[in-house]
Amino acid sequence: MSLRRHLAALPLVAILRGLTPEEAPDAFAALVKAGFGIIEVPLNSPQPFETISYLADRAGADLLIGAGTVLSVEEARAAAQAGARLMVAPNCDPPVIAAAKAHGMATLPGVATPSEAFAALKAGADGLKLFPAELLPPAALKAWRAVLPAGTLLLPVGGVTLANMADYAAAGADGFGIGSALYKPGMAASELEDRARAFVKRCRELFPAIPRS
Repeated sequence: MSLRRHLAALPLVAILRGLTPEEAPDAFAALVKAGFGIIEVPLNSPQPFETISYLADRAGADLLIGAGTVLSVEEARAAAQAGARLMVAPNCDPPVIAAAKAHGMATLPGVATPSEAFAALKAGADGLKLFPAELLPPAALKAWRAVLPAGTLLLPVGGVTLANMADYAAAGADGFGIGSALYKPGMAASELEDRARAFVKRCRELFPAIPRS
């Protein structure tokens, strides 16, 4: 299943920065129960490749496990070897995008300007992570839509909350990456599940075409 198809099922990416391998089983179960289909483990988390490997081993066709904060060709290769099928970065680095693509990963690099957006697409990016979204208001996303190729996947990330999702969706967002508003290191799995369900509920309100489970 492609990144686009995963987002069509539920346009949310759970960003679990700081997750440890020991916490991975409960966090994974909580997110799956809530309905999430895309889970990202940033590489500046403790033992990230071990966590990614655990999640990837348990992910079926309906789950997409990604590596975030991928900053080098070597990290892209290691993430793919651990089982990640999605590469997420805070920046636009064409060699990293190319390396991830060469290892069969979907790519979601971070961009903050139209120049970076076009460079990322030229390098083969499957979608664009608007980062940090708190510095890129919905009006900016709407303006980008006027110049980017039709159908470009745009996901605001960084500062996305339940309160501001509607404005981004109205401006043309295809989905969202949810970080600290969803997960904080050491959080109980029950709280993670509650927060995840709230984001899923809000997303279904904003994107009525999402299939019902």
